[in-house]
Amino acid sequence: MNKEKIIVALDVETAAEARRVIAELRDEVGAFKIGLQLYTAAGASFVRETTRAGAKIFLDLKFHDIPNTVAKASIEAARLGVWMFNIHALGGGEMMRKTVEDVRETCDKENLTQPKIIGVTVLTSANRETLQEVGIESETGGQVLKLARLTAKCGLDGVVASPLEIELIRATVEREDFLIVTPGIRSPKSQVPSPKSESDGRIGETSDDQKRVMSAKEAIAAGADFLVIGRPILQAGDRVSAVRKILEEIETA
Repeated sequence: MNKEKIIVALDVETAAEARRVIAELRDEVGAFKIGLQLYTAAGASFVRETTRAGAKIFLDLKFHDIPNTVAKASIEAARLGVWMFNIHALGGGEMMRKTVEDVRETCDKENLTQPKIIGVTVLTSANRETLQEVGIESETGGQVLKLARLTAKCGLDGVVASPLEIELIRATVEREDFLIVTPGIRSPKSQVPSPKSESDGRIGETSDDQKRVMSAKEAIAAGADFLVIGRPILQAGDRVSAVRKILEEIETA
């Protein structure tokens, strides 16, 4: 069902507000994302509360540290019962391989459902200038592809990537089960055309911090498995209607 493709980002300040969003939308969407803001405010206990209540949770903490630390943190994420979580692909192959191996071993040993583990490539707030600032000379699309290949090689379930790189990843990574989770979803009217794109000749920017965006319909048509959507839903006057409008849009993709 198309509603399973939508992950609502719980980018809110309190657990109480997050509970209201979940209660309002849990029958309308497939999952909810808990990121740094809400996790810092409400903690692991809130993640455990939501998973025990039956909500599918994508834990978006982007673990990036030495291999042993990331692997141990990932084991704790699995013990929280999350459906999916992410780690930074820039942490390297050893970090990613150890995480996959240790999480699998723990889940088998403790009879836990193994969560999906996906690698963060390049944030949707970044562009070529951002990469150059930190010493990465690759164009954005090339850097995403490099990290996507490494992620697949290390046995992760997929990647987080902007909509502009979806088709490139699909054409390059041959695994049919490789997931692409896509933030940077905006309505066409919220996008501001940019003179050029490093990826495929199309780029939109928004008035917020997103620099590489597409509409939900475009992203699904390009091959995204899941869409992470925050502000277009959370800031809507009628959130249920906002979700249903997005679902109508992707029905025609």
